[in-house]
Amino acid sequence: MSDADKPRLVVAEPNLAPSAGGGIEQVIVPRTRDLGGFAVRRALPVAGRRMVGPFIFLDQMGPAEFPIGEGVDVRPHPHIGLATVTYLFDGAIDHRDSLGTVQTIYPGDVNWMSAGRGIAHSERTGPQDRLRGARLSGLQLWVALPKEHEDSAPFFAHHETTDLPIVSDGGVRVRLIAGEAYGVRSPVVTAWDTVFADIALEAGARLPIDAATEERALYLVDGIVEIAGDRFEPGRLLVLRPSDTFTVAAVTAARFSLIGGATMDGSRHIWWNFVSSSTERLEQAKADWKAGRFSPVPGETDFIPLPEFGG
Repeated sequence: MSDADKPRLVVAEPNLAPSAGGGIEQVIVPRTRDLGGFAVRRALPVAGRRMVGPFIFLDQMGPAEFPIGEGVDVRPHPHIGLATVTYLFDGAIDHRDSLGTVQTIYPGDVNWMSAGRGIAHSERTGPQDRLRGARLSGLQLWVALPKEHEDSAPFFAHHETTDLPIVSDGGVRVRLIAGEAYGVRSPVVTAWDTVFADIALEAGARLPIDAATEERALYLVDGIVEIAGDRFEPGRLLVLRPSDTFTVAAVTAARFSLIGGATMDGSRHIWWNFVSSSTERLEQAKADWKAGRFSPVPGETDFIPLPEFGG
């Protein structure tokens, strides 16, 4: 095969690369941020792409290894107008929130916390994991709530890995976290048309991506995949062209997430941990957190103060 015929390895520079063709509208390279002890790659939001369906925020956490006695310590902080979605590949996180929820999340589980009109929560490495040296790898995403649900009552839902449907065939394994795809439906309740799947391909395996979902993107976690002659490496968010269908081929063993859903019902504003269709509502949330009007998180005595410039 001549050099001209060889598939190209697409290596983009932050934050957006030109379309690679073959159904790819944008290639987004996440920004790396240090959260004090471990790094995250932030793929959404970026300039030129605020949302994919209802997904308005996507962080890849780790992979990270902590010395014995250390771990993640995200103090209580507030949210409005969104649902946080935590999905781990490795490690564990203890979740506490102002509803009184105490829940440890493990790989393959999903924590879906809908903030609605307001909730506070913390995320920490548990004491047993600190004793043996903690690890952490996974995704945290935010899903914007539709306008009619932005001020709804907050709630928390946890689904264990055994609750989530799996489709497995010919070197392909799909765990459906939210929505409907590949003939199965997730039990996770969402307020908007949403799809979220954790997909693993053995080397040489192929998976068709249909156009049933209005907006779609693939976040590449591990391995190299090929789409219409272009190769893509890990740590890339591939935003797909609406209505295009194509096949993902695994050059190596690969893992990626499919996210998306219907186009959101209007634009959203983000300030720190707050999301809203109304800037006035953001100002109220700032004032409420600063004045201590959010309900406290039981068992926690500390909190993250309101940032001076939006965080």
